[in-house]
Amino acid sequence: HHPRATESATKYFLTQATASALLLFSAAMNAWMTGEWTITNMNSYTPTTILTIALAIKLGIAPFHLWLPDVLQGLDMMTCLILSTWQKLAPMALLILTSHQLNTNLLTLMALASAITGGWGALNQTQMRKIMAYSSIAHLGWMTLVISFAPGLALLNLMIYLLMTSSMFMMLMTLNATNMNKLSISWLKTPTLAASMMAGLLSLGGLPPLS
Repeated sequence: HHPRATESATKYFLTQATASALLLFSAAMNAWMTGEWTITNMNSYTPTTILTIALAIKLGIAPFHLWLPDVLQGLDMMTCLILSTWQKLAPMALLILTSHQLNTNLLTLMALASAITGGWGALNQTQMRKIMAYSSIAHLGWMTLVISFAPGLALLNLMIYLLMTSSMFMMLMTLNATNMNKLSISWLKTPTLAASMMAGLLSLGGLPPLS
């Protein structure tokens, strides 16, 4: 319905197609080396590294994060909500499933890069969708960092992230706020929702006494 949305769809498709191809390539390489079609017991270094990179591209973990803010900015709020929550489940499930054999050093480097990029990237933004995209990058960074040491903890973090992000996008949809200017005048329209949003934002940032 809009050239910007078409651009977002194309960027998303190309990125995900590349990641899926890499995922299949790592599985095929593992099958060629071990003789069995499974990704839960990869013993070789190369297939596990390719698998990690493929899942990082799918999730938008730094340094493969550049597509996420651009794609989210071109979409409406409902699609952004689906892309930030539901679309994270399948790659995260694969990441948790294979967490015991992934390259810990590579995961740690990507996680730190994501946490730094997510924090710095959001500082200079006025668009709410881009801020939420950088928030997603930062949160996924922390999940990636902990996933090879405690997958259960990463799963708990994912659940909290999904809950908080869903509530945040729903509040933004209710207020029809796409940028900071619209958000700043929302206090006059719905004071209760604006206060709830402040609590939601603090909770998403993980500030005490919230989650």
